[in-house]
Amino acid sequence: MTDPTPLETVRPLAVVTGASSGIGYELARLLAEDGYDLVIAADRPLAEAVQGLEAAGSRVRAVQGDLATEEGVQALYTEIDNRPVDVLAANAGQGLGQGFLDQSFDDILHVINTNISGTVRLAQLVGRDMRERDGGRILFTGSIAGLMPGSFQAVYNASKAFVDSFSFALRNELKDTGVIVTCLMPGVTDTDFFERAGLMDTEVGQGEHKMDPAKVAKIGYEALKRGDGDVVAGFKNKMQAAMAAVTPQSVLAEQHRKMAEPGGAER
Repeated sequence: MTDPTPLETVRPLAVVTGASSGIGYELARLLAEDGYDLVIAADRPLAEAVQGLEAAGSRVRAVQGDLATEEGVQALYTEIDNRPVDVLAANAGQGLGQGFLDQSFDDILHVINTNISGTVRLAQLVGRDMRERDGGRILFTGSIAGLMPGSFQAVYNASKAFVDSFSFALRNELKDTGVIVTCLMPGVTDTDFFERAGLMDTEVGQGEHKMDPAKVAKIGYEALKRGDGDVVAGFKNKMQAAMAAVTPQSVLAEQHRKMAEPGGAER
């Protein structure tokens, strides 16, 4: 009599980046509650997240590393250990406030390499495995920020425009396979994003009307399970996205300036 299949290969596996807090943690929690084992990653300590996710019923492996680097992405991919990935939630992202000419170029590159290069590299590694077995789901955390010029967040908004566009294109490329691609497009969400991006002295950073990350994650997760191509989280954000489609770029840039210009919260 042969040994039964090891228990760890029976449960579906999800990989979630940017999972230490915010939307990423809430996505991981929803997956844990749905019976997924997890491989989570972030550039900050993950012990607290692991504890919460294990309490939700998941078996969790954690990788603390910089997904802006090839080494960080490869370390995460190695931790998957050849298990089939049923869900990839590519959520890791980095913001950056202030005027473009006043920013450190190292900081600029870190935003580009986190939001674009690392995201694309991980999606290719995991996506190829999914295509080979003709199954899997990928959720990208884009943003409605990608629909408008981001004055005083120029690199961040441009990076999210890339993620939004890339997600739509990849979905089309994979439409005749069993791999589903969904783009979650949040607006302003109540996470530590604004503090890490140096936006706390701005109108958007100090604004009180931020969405609950748990609600944003649930909207994205349900869209992924339905197989939707994209979803904008929240009615107000849906209206903003619709307006962005018909508003001149110069007007959108000026509107964004009022939200993100340093010192704007004091005016």
